[in-house]
Amino acid sequence: MRGVEKSGEKSVIYIQLSLDIITNWVDLSISAGWGYHYAMIRFLNQTFPRFLLFLAVLAILIAVGLVARAWTQQQAVAYVKESPEAGLVRHTTAPWKKLNPDNFETQALQFYLNLNRKAIYEPVDPNGQPVEFRVELGETGRSISERLEAMGLIRDAGLFRLYLRVNNLEQKLEAGKFTLSPAMNMPEIAAALQQARREDILVRIPEGKRAEEIAQILEDAGVLQAADFMAAVRAGDLNLLGLPDYPLLRDKPPGASFEGYLFPDTYRMPADATPADVLAQMFDNLESKIEQKDRDAIAASGRTFFQVLILASIVEREAARDDERPLIASTYLNRLGPVCEKEVFGYLAADPTVQYAMGYDPEQDTWWPTVSDVEEYLKVNSPYNTYLYPGLPPGPISNPSLASIKAAIYPAQTSYCYFVATGDGRHVFSETGAEHELHVQSNQ
Repeated sequence: MRGVEKSGEKSVIYIQLSLDIITNWVDLSISAGWGYHYAMIRFLNQTFPRFLLFLAVLAILIAVGLVARAWTQQQAVAYVKESPEAGLVRHTTAPWKKLNPDNFETQALQFYLNLNRKAIYEPVDPNGQPVEFRVELGETGRSISERLEAMGLIRDAGLFRLYLRVNNLEQKLEAGKFTLSPAMNMPEIAAALQQARREDILVRIPEGKRAEEIAQILEDAGVLQAADFMAAVRAGDLNLLGLPDYPLLRDKPPGASFEGYLFPDTYRMPADATPADVLAQMFDNLESKIEQKDRDAIAASGRTFFQVLILASIVEREAARDDERPLIASTYLNRLGPVCEKEVFGYLAADPTVQYAMGYDPEQDTWWPTVSDVEEYLKVNSPYNTYLYPGLPPGPISNPSLASIKAAIYPAQTSYCYFVATGDGRHVFSETGAEHELHVQSNQ
């Protein structure tokens, strides 16, 4: 029994010891747990305000993103529904669908323009009256925009410049005159500034000029380039220019130029006209001036209009007075026919034809050079030299007036074979060479 009692006491002691160990471990664990929670509470107490601020910023960003997404969707609908006339430049793909680093700036500017659509597409004054606006050559987009705003045609010069820039229009603005109005919106004004009003130019083409001189007159007036005009004149091809048939040009030999058909007059021509534009006006004018009775008279004489034009072009260069034109025409026709055959043997011996063959003289600065001695004309070997070649020259040597054409159609009836200038614009006419020599000596 004593052994059993001792054994039981030991067991109780062991149990008690175990309980004490467990109790102490639990106490230590509890103490450690409370320290952890306390540390956590201190940590949260220090960081919670910052955490709340982070959540607030995140919420704001999310809200902005949602608003932007909703606005973009709204703009997408507007873009699809927008009429073609609403802007000058439209993309085939919606701009928000192709945003990348390369076009970010452009898309950002377009975004800004969309925010200001009302200012862009609403005119300053729907009831505004048209005014004239002029853009000078080389004027900048800034200057144009500022003057538009100063004249009350747009509200915001900076916005207008931005519109031009985004749509690549600033370099497309033209110099010239425009008709604008406060009733026009910015896209309409930008479109108008790309189409300057073509102003008509009054150009006087004097009588008796050759084609090269007329070409230079046209270039100096700002109508076209002289070289372009001369290329068309030398070609002498209506089909090449896209021009219709002209009855007076039908008997012009193939390959012959338009020399002689450039009817002298005062014309109203558009700036930057084409050679066809100018030639059409001249041909139309010539056709209107030659009446049917004149055409019948030419046919009755057995000549062509081309031959009449050659004679008229020589008369134009010789005559200074209208009353002498028919006399000069008669003299030249007599030299070509039997009246003066024994005197001149069919040679016109007309100074202007040789001058035409000589061409431009840089020393005298003229297309009609003069010589001190007629013998010098004999050195010019050209079919236009009527001292060397009998008959009419190959073509007209100038572009004659209506008076000279009429004189060639209706020459005076004379027996004159010669004439000489008196120095005051008049001429003395003779039937024989002997009489002519006396007149030459008395007028030297």
